[in-house]
Amino acid sequence: MKEPDTLDFALAQVAHLHHHRMHELLEALGLYRGQPPVLTALWEQEGLTHSELAQRLHNTPATTTRMLQRMESAGFITRRADAADQRVSRVYLTAAGWAIQAQVQAVFQTLEAETFAGFSPEECALLRQFFQRLRDNLRQAIGVAQQAG
Repeated sequence: MKEPDTLDFALAQVAHLHHHRMHELLEALGLYRGQPPVLTALWEQEGLTHSELAQRLHNTPATTTRMLQRMESAGFITRRADAADQRVSRVYLTAAGWAIQAQVQAVFQTLEAETFAGFSPEECALLRQFFQRLRDNLRQAIGVAQQAG
């Protein structure tokens, strides 16, 4: 069976393969794909609440809570009650959460190097412009406000 010869199908394949490779690289570290953004947020500012993390990550609080439970079981984070309001839980990195930072950054560098191998700097710059236009087109189609970056 011949694969469809459309740009949309090619884009879907690239996204699927990129997702799969990211999963392989993160799994070797004991992480899942959605966890590096949590770590990044905490590397920037520890002590965020579940709600603050959910908002930063554009996740539901329930999704964020499940992710935090898994990360706590793996030893990357710890949750402590807020000093002023015992009903609020704040999230902090453990030593393991801090120690994995360089490895996570190396995973992203590896993935980028593998994905864009053989592309010239000029081609990468042009591809970035195309990706930004694709992102903007899709944001407009679903009614999401344009964001910098």
